[in-house]
Amino acid sequence: MMKASLRRLLSVVGDPILRIASRAYVPGPHLRDAMKWVRRMETNDVACTLGYFNSDDDVSSVIVRECCAAVEALSEVRPKGYVSIKVPALGYARDDLLEIADCARRHDQLMHFDSHGPETATPTLEALEALRGQYPKLGLTVPGRWKRSPDDADWATSRGIRVRVVKGQWACQERPDTDPGDGFLSVIDRLAGRASIVAVATHDAPLAREALSRLLHAGTDCELELLCGLPRRASMAVAREFGVPVRLYIPFGTAWLPYALGQVARNPKMFSWVMRDTFNALFKA
Repeated sequence: MMKASLRRLLSVVGDPILRIASRAYVPGPHLRDAMKWVRRMETNDVACTLGYFNSDDDVSSVIVRECCAAVEALSEVRPKGYVSIKVPALGYARDDLLEIADCARRHDQLMHFDSHGPETATPTLEALEALRGQYPKLGLTVPGRWKRSPDDADWATSRGIRVRVVKGQWACQERPDTDPGDGFLSVIDRLAGRASIVAVATHDAPLAREALSRLLHAGTDCELELLCGLPRRASMAVAREFGVPVRLYIPFGTAWLPYALGQVARNPKMFSWVMRDTFNALFKA
């Protein structure tokens, strides 16, 4: 009932209000907007990853262009950044991925593959495997909710692919009732003591504390990764407690706002964040 009501509310808010709300949730639709956040984070010694959220009508050449432009923009930033790519949007096309990899190679940057629905997992790993012989500095997001994820973590680690662990937005058919936090820690346990470095990507401070503790106890380097636009004070306090670096995922592109607000329907506690930040943005307009 609550989720249905939120969906109806979001459907009638209207573009003008959504644009105002977006000021608190997104840097803006363009790379230059995202880079303002990157530079702000740079002064605080916080690393960043940029992710282009393509619209449905973006052709692959546009996506490749935006990803390569982001790689170029990050080339002079310290701490070192990298670009996260939505591979399904490119149809897993080898030529497109190689073009982005060539750009990443020129700037010695990681090329990271974001996570999507369970149906994308196998073709994503196949694309990584095909690309690995051409460019080895690759990363993969592994969601805790999927039955296959601990094995995918093993697969990535055995190939030297850097892993980012998330709870996961989409459930899998084989284990739809998996607790995301429990699944998250199952993946962490597969990586602890084996991976060279792990990105712990969660705003859940108690979960971040447990994950970081397990990794550090096993002697595994790690960092905390947070999403731009969500509250991060408690999680960053955990990172400071353990002395681990923090990275901020900064999305850009016109498709990010509908995605972000869509999370409100799935996670009602976010509704108060949206209302608070929209109110604040209205009085700063």
